[in-house]
Amino acid sequence: MGSAVSATVGAMSRPVQIVILNGSGSAGKSSTARALQEICARPFLHVAMDAFLDMLPEAMFGHADGMIFETLEEDGKPSVAIRTGPVMEAAMRGMRQAIAAMAGQGNQLIVDDVILDPADEADYRALLSGFEVRFVGLFAPLEALEARERARGDRQIGLARWQYDRVHQGRAYDLEIDTSATTPAQNAVLIRDAFGL
Repeated sequence: MGSAVSATVGAMSRPVQIVILNGSGSAGKSSTARALQEICARPFLHVAMDAFLDMLPEAMFGHADGMIFETLEEDGKPSVAIRTGPVMEAAMRGMRQAIAAMAGQGNQLIVDDVILDPADEADYRALLSGFEVRFVGLFAPLEALEARERARGDRQIGLARWQYDRVHQGRAYDLEIDTSATTPAQNAVLIRDAFGL
């Protein structure tokens, strides 16, 4: 009994750790997050941006207040721009607030997000300043991202192309991984070992 109590107290005294995976669509964020959950010493919850998008009413997709996908052409190929309105922006602010609240309850977190606005990264850093936060950039050549996008079949073709030059612009990372050369399991080991998870 005594050893169980002291082990719990010891675990509680360790800082809450948060890993934020950032990258374009099809960079491997969700699969890497799941693989990382399997090998960390402590239990980590996976917070996915997609789960928050799923909370929006269907009517908000294609609506100026929510999210509009605009197909453009770039180098002769489709490039799908994302335009967000106040409902979508409030949902994403709420996601970051929820992440801070969950961390405040002692939850270790792996967050997968597509950070396109420097203000969103600044918001994360301000909200999570009391925790041990690591930003991980998941990269891959555009050709590899587009091949994955086509193979998945659940993404609009062109999202990766539009996000490609935007998602890492101005970002400061604690670790960068080229996911075209690694598997999600290998990514997980690199992250775990880099940050002592």
